[in-house]
Order: sequence, then structure tokens, then C-alpha cells
Amino acid sequence: MERRTVTYRSRYARTRQGAIGALLAGGMLLTGCSGTATTDRAASDRREAPAPAYGAPGGGGAQKRGGAEGKDGAGAKGGPRESAPPDYLSTFALDVDTASYGYARRTLGGGSLPDPSTVRPEEFVNSFRQGYRRPAGKGFSVNVDGARAGDGDWSLMRVGLATRAADTRDERPPAALTFVVDISGSMAEPGRLDLVKKSLGILTDELRDDDSVSLVTFSDEAETLLPMTRLRGHRGEIRDRVDSMEPTDSTNVGAGIRRGYEEAVDGRVKGAGNRVVLLSDALANTGETEAGAILERIGSARREYGITLFGVGVGSEYGDALMEELTDKGDGHTTYVADEEQARKVFVDQLPAHLELTARDARAQVAFDRRTVKQFRLVGYENRKVADEDFRDDRVDGGEVGPGHTVTALYAVRLRPGASGHVATATVRWLDPATRAPHERHATVTTDAVDGPLWGGPGKRLQVTATAAYFAETLRGGSLPGAPGLGELASRADALATATEDSSVRRLATAIGQADRIRNGTDGDGGGSGEARDGELG
Repeated sequence: MERRTVTYRSRYARTRQGAIGALLAGGMLLTGCSGTATTDRAASDRREAPAPAYGAPGGGGAQKRGGAEGKDGAGAKGGPRESAPPDYLSTFALDVDTASYGYARRTLGGGSLPDPSTVRPEEFVNSFRQGYRRPAGKGFSVNVDGARAGDGDWSLMRVGLATRAADTRDERPPAALTFVVDISGSMAEPGRLDLVKKSLGILTDELRDDDSVSLVTFSDEAETLLPMTRLRGHRGEIRDRVDSMEPTDSTNVGAGIRRGYEEAVDGRVKGAGNRVVLLSDALANTGETEAGAILERIGSARREYGITLFGVGVGSEYGDALMEELTDKGDGHTTYVADEEQARKVFVDQLPAHLELTARDARAQVAFDRRTVKQFRLVGYENRKVADEDFRDDRVDGGEVGPGHTVTALYAVRLRPGASGHVATATVRWLDPATRAPHERHATVTTDAVDGPLWGGPGKRLQVTATAAYFAETLRGGSLPGAPGLGELASRADALATATEDSSVRRLATAIGQADRIRNGTDGDGGGSGEARDGELG
């Protein structure tokens, strides 16, 4: 089969991670149960369902990127600082990425703490099943619950969004996947190209006869190894092309993505899930090395044909920031794999959910009631902030979400003394992938639903969410109200693993224990393999 090669040359640069930061221990031991209050309502367009009056910004407007609601930073005693004047709206684009958690576990398993800049709490939280009810049809269910965070007046409030269950293998639309594989010299390290080849072998076995794949490789130049080819009758040929890949030369991510999108457009299949899948350590050092410049070259393919980018990260040294920005701007998602078990989960369980879209440009807005809420802070989502006034501006980019996904946002909320009644209304807005018609659903929560104890209560999944968020905040040097120390948090996670019979929670407990030992200088053997095996769809 003919091979086509294209080369792009430019300046030389290499991204490397910064020094590993120190951990900060959590604060007070939480004592705490969760309540739930949910109500759904559909809205057709931005002229309907205006933001509730109680949620109007108090002199606010756009949220500052990297800031917290009400401009609340972490206070000296573990709580956010109050703003002047307070802003009672929180708006963000939905995100189902999980790479940050997977990479943190890989780093901890190697005996080191992750660079704080690579820790994104929302990706830790979204790596675990949440137990939300799902909608019967298209769109989202909206779930809101919470619990008291310690003995003070702080609570944790969980906003959970869920789409319908993913179709079975035989029910989903056919797939047309363009794999863009990094074969640069850095991919020679065990756990990189060898794992990618195993992953593609797994996928070749799992895909249906009516699915199609193409294969592009890149180092200092990009090459098409296989144009779009139907699986039926060609599995052996596809395996041979995968097996032929060998590491060489530099990392020109821009060349690979550009060639990959060219192949995806040329070979696109009508009615299929057309996707570009980038498999790389994302250590770009040749050609375009900035995500914006790389994606600018293929912007028309994204806009005209709706071809999205799914990023799969590998390697102990990993260009986390570049991969995240590429997939965010490429209307896609990113995950991280460290071993064959995780690769099977990603390519057999997760990737099919990315082939079909439930929602385009999805975003959420939480309107807090100033009569009952004194302060609040969204945990994570710094890269996904949306200006409050842009919530119903459908020209503004949001997140793409498929069937079987859940999205969780956790808030630290400080209630006013003696407060009773309405706390917040959470609204999700999205565009239908086919018609681009806008839709909304919302749910409200009251003080009764966020005032029970956290630990020891019936809300085990809420406790898992809190544990993951506490862990992430500690790793990146922050704090949350009621945060236990890492040792206590590991014990909490271990008990939750037993109660939920969930192996992913057991691995969370292991990772927290590893972090505690590394911080205290007692993890002499790296604490085990630390392979990332989570990232459940929810």
C-alpha cells in the first residue's frame, strides 16, 4: 500500500516539567452524610429559563481564570477568602478528562510526588463512579447533594451531571478512527511505544467489521502507514502495520496532527464516529510546539466536519500541559495509560463512548443564593472557566460529552449562620450534536441536603468524591475545609474501598498512602507499581 510522507520543519524547543512541589498536609478531621435534591426541567433556547434573580452576580462578570468563585483564595484556616463584592455565579465548561489522575498515580508509583502544575482536581474526581441517576433519553440528568465538612459552617456540595448509558458494541454507530502515533526517540522507553502497539492490537481485535481505521506516525516528519481501511478482511494487514512501528528521531507533534486530520478528512465515513486519536508522550521538540499554532492549521477540519481529538498519554515523563490544551481546543478529551490493563479499559470501555456525542459545547452554571451562602469555591476547573454572561452565548466554546459519561463539580460552601432554605440552582446547557438546538436542565439544593455528616453516612460515593478532591488539593499544595491529613485520608479511602467493593477506590487508597510515605521519606521502594487503572466513565 502506498505511503505518503510530509515534513514540517521549524524552531527547536522542548517542554519539560517543573520541579516537584512539596505537599501540604490537610487540616481538620471531617466528621460528617449526604442528602440529595434534584429537579429537572428542559428549556429550548436562550430566551427561556433566564438565570434566577438570586443568582445574579453581585457586581461580578467574568470569572477570572485560575481564580475561585467570589475571588476566594484559600484562607489561612483552610477556607476561601471572601471577595468584595461577592460574585454568586459559577460558570464552567464541562470536562470528562482523567489524565491528571492517571499520571499522578504513575508518578507516585515511581517514588516521586507529581508536579503540582499537573494536578487537576476535577480529573481526580471524574475518575470514579458516582452513582448518579441517568436520564431516560438524550441530554443530562442533574444531581445535587452534599454534606457538612467538619465542625464549622463549611459544607461540600456536589453537582453531578450524567448522560444516558452508552450503547452496546453492536448498537453504537460505526467508527472511523485515525490513529496518530508518536514514534520519536523518547517513545523507546518501556511503557511507551510498546504499550501503544499493544493497545492498538487490543483495539484491532475489539472493533467491528464495519469499523475503519487509518494509521499515521510521526517523529521529525509525518507518514501515513495506512489510509482509512475497513476492518473486515484487513485485520492482519492492520496488525502488520502496527507491528512495523519503531522509535526514531525527534517529536514533531504538529506534523503528526496535521497529517492525521488530513487523513481523517480524506477518509471520513458518513454516519460514523470520525475521530483522530493521538497516542504520544507529548514531549514536542520539533516544528510547532504550541497547541494554538498546531490546531490553527487544522481548524477547518474541526469546524466543517466535526472531527474531534482524543488524546492518550503515555510515559513516565509526559507533556501533560500540551496534551490537555490540544484536546481541550480540539473539542475532545484526554486520558493516560500506564499498563496493558488500563489500555484495555481505555480502548475497549472508554473510546466507544467518545465515538458518539450526546452534547456539544456543554457548560454548567451554578447560581448560589446570597441569602443563605456567605462564601463558595469551585474545586478545580481553572482551565475551563467561562464568563458568567457567556453561559447562554452558544458561540462560546464548551465541552463535548458522550453517552455513559458523568461530570462532577465539587464546591466548598460556607453557609450563613442560621441559614435555612434554598442554597443553589445548578443548570447545564448544551447543543444537540445534530441540530445544534440548545437545551437546558436544572436542579436545586437546600440547606437540609448539605447539612448532614460526611463520614459514616450513607453517601459512599460522595465520600469517594470528597476523598479524591482532598487528595488532589493536597498534592497541588492547596487545602479544603475539613481536609484530613494524608494518613487519615488513606484510611478513609481504604474503608470506602471495602464498603463499595470498588477496586478503583482501593487503588486510590494505595496512591494516597504512597504520597504520605514519599512526603515523610519512608517510601524506599517506590510503593509498588502505581499503574493507572481507573478512569471509569461513571
